[in-house]
Amino acid sequence: MMRTLAALVLLLAGLTEAGALVPKQPKDLVRASLVAETATVAPGTTVTVGIHMAMKPGWHVYWRNPGDSGLPPEMAWVLPPGVAIGAIDWPVPERLPVQTLMNYGYEGEVTLLMPLSVPKESPAGQPLHLKGKLSYLVCEEICIPGSSDLALDLPVAEPGTTPSPDPAQAGLFAEARAALPQPSPWPSRLTREGDGLVLHLDHAGLTAGAVSDAAFFPYGETVLDNAAAQTLTVDDKGLHLALKPSDPAAAPAELPGVLAFSENGTRRAFAIGEAPAAAPAAAATPEPAPVPATAPEETLTLWSAAGLALLGGLVLNLMPCVFPVLSIKVLSLVKQAGESTRRVRIHGLAYTAGVLASFLALAGLLIALKGGGATLGWGFQLQSPIVVALLAYGLLAMGLSLSGVVHLGGGIAGLGDGLTRRAGYQGSFFTGVLATLVATPCTAPFMGAAVGFALTQPPAVGLVVFASLGLGLALPFLMLTLWPGALRLMPRPGAWMDTLKGVLAFPVYATVAWLVWVLAQQVGPNGLLAGLSGLVLVGFAAWAWERARSSGGWSGGLARAAALAALVATAGLVVALDADRARAGATVTADGFEPFTQARLDGLRSDGRTVFVDMTAAWCITCQINERTTLSRDPVRQAFRANDVALLRGDWTNQNPEITALLERYGRSGVPLYLVYRGKAEAVVLPQILTEGIVLSEIGKRPGLAQR
Repeated sequence: MMRTLAALVLLLAGLTEAGALVPKQPKDLVRASLVAETATVAPGTTVTVGIHMAMKPGWHVYWRNPGDSGLPPEMAWVLPPGVAIGAIDWPVPERLPVQTLMNYGYEGEVTLLMPLSVPKESPAGQPLHLKGKLSYLVCEEICIPGSSDLALDLPVAEPGTTPSPDPAQAGLFAEARAALPQPSPWPSRLTREGDGLVLHLDHAGLTAGAVSDAAFFPYGETVLDNAAAQTLTVDDKGLHLALKPSDPAAAPAELPGVLAFSENGTRRAFAIGEAPAAAPAAAATPEPAPVPATAPEETLTLWSAAGLALLGGLVLNLMPCVFPVLSIKVLSLVKQAGESTRRVRIHGLAYTAGVLASFLALAGLLIALKGGGATLGWGFQLQSPIVVALLAYGLLAMGLSLSGVVHLGGGIAGLGDGLTRRAGYQGSFFTGVLATLVATPCTAPFMGAAVGFALTQPPAVGLVVFASLGLGLALPFLMLTLWPGALRLMPRPGAWMDTLKGVLAFPVYATVAWLVWVLAQQVGPNGLLAGLSGLVLVGFAAWAWERARSSGGWSGGLARAAALAALVATAGLVVALDADRARAGATVTADGFEPFTQARLDGLRSDGRTVFVDMTAAWCITCQINERTTLSRDPVRQAFRANDVALLRGDWTNQNPEITALLERYGRSGVPLYLVYRGKAEAVVLPQILTEGIVLSEIGKRPGLAQR
């Protein structure tokens, strides 16, 4: 009867995964458009354009400094030659509390204004075609990345003419300009008082009864404790706003930002200090796709991508994340050695069918979500702590079965045997499903380019590539079952199998421990406690159900009820995991890596620095191996320091649209990805399996370019 437990766990995993990973489509949440203040443009002039965003009630997008979480909107422009678009003029944001966090952003509607410079050579009478892709993060209690393709045609007037404002847009642009902060006409000061800071606006004309709702929005993302209260006082010397620094020991001497307050019911906002320079938008046609450093991946067709996927799937069998399932397959093959050749072959085909069905299902879901605007990549399901916890619980149940604590049906071919007692073929099928689930955290050589290619092609082409990847994973086991000579080498089943079964449980427990470690990177302390409590409840449910097998009457029924109650409680804990997401750190780590942001990368490249970018995730076994065997080694660290290499690490453990965008730019759909930039030159893409020699060779090339 314990097979019911296995079925419930798998069913719960499927239902919860679907709910956690299929986001609302952001098309209904944000309506974006590209607008211009004038109906025409003239050669050699500058006009104002804007990105207008209207959010669904209760949802918001972010300011230039999003606060404790979030990402500001970004526009990837595609412009005619010579046309330039300047940096965004950011309207004054609102303070947006979300549970214990404080974010800065916009609800309702917002218009982001930018200057558009028209080249003198623009031919009159022809439209100026502007277009680009707007990327944004829109949030309520949950956050959903979205994007919109925007375009606008502006007729070019005769040289020397002055474009007149478009009456249809006059009100929108007037409102947008009114929302911008103004330069402060009064001096401001920042003083230190104990562990806190006080911002002073020296304006003696303010009165205490007239001023309210003061808020300060810093340009720097980590200088203040954003969620702390900002206490306002007004006296005959002016306005004073008490602020709490994020690190009292390193409180800043200056604090540029925007100060907003209401005076007699009128909202006023002033820019304090100098805003950091923002890089203007690119004024060029789309840059060509970068050429990876690995030559075999330069030009892919359907069949070359399918071939690479097949090779990647074969290598995937050797990756550490697949070892626990390999142990289950070995045990399955030993059990089947005494059966007829026909039955063993059907087991191999059933396992292969399970692998292929799982790969195609995951690929189909990923393709559908990306087609709906979601920014996801391969392994996306493990970005959900709900899925990580459920996978840990399922593997724990399987490990307990291998240890003899509980019996998942009469077979031992894997967790799937607990789903049926008929011939065990469905057990082989579900072993293939499990092999796919635990294989997705790994990226094997050849696999990255193939998967990246698959996700940029029509769905039918993509599914062919993913099917090839699944076939590569299933092929070694399939060949063993189809080759009679291999089966004759296998020992006959016997009592020794119980000992082997117990030994093979420990790689499964090791995988559970690793999944708990991954969960610890995704959730806070309360979430981790909930996840660990779920492990205890799964163990109790297994024990109670096994007790029910040997008990009759009311005691057996009570044990079954206790097991089911434990599973229900586990489901409740799992559903609550997403509410305690861990916050990413924003400091330099002990090994010298800074958290990746596109703005930081652009700034380092503008300074002429050599930059090493490591795109990783806690659930990516390949990433962790590379980090421990290569990137953390003393010779590599010394080479980074000697060549003045800036180090950026993008953590994709939780979904991050900026990291997803960079992965897609280099034809990847998952981590790891290693890039070496030398100033403004295009990146060199390193292999997915690193060695000291590979990194040292690339860092040591042309050392003159590795300096400032």
